[in-house]
Amino acid sequence: MFPASQARVSNRLLEMEGDTKLDGKAVQTFQKNFIQVQNILDQNRVLINEINRNHESKIPDNLSRNVGLIRELNNNIRRVVDLYGHLSTSFTKPVDASSEGDSNGHKRGRPA
Repeated sequence: MFPASQARVSNRLLEMEGDTKLDGKAVQTFQKNFIQVQNILDQNRVLINEINRNHESKIPDNLSRNVGLIRELNNNIRRVVDLYGHLSTSFTKPVDASSEGDSNGHKRGRPA
């Protein structure tokens, strides 16, 4: 990931943490998963470039190699989807919990 975008994400997370009373663990989980996603997406960029070069070469061995590369790309996409799902779950739980309390710190009852 580019250092500038990582810094922007970290700064925004800190702002959100103050705004919504997110706990530090949720922010750490978000940052960790975000970095993992970015690393996988960077790897996918390399895979796609190699797949394109192999395809353009029309060399049988290169085209055969693309089968494995495309499988790896698909597995990486599945991992990204799983990580985003985990990010969503881990990020919304603390926000939901903090929004259920009133200004005195008491839990509000849910309407029946």
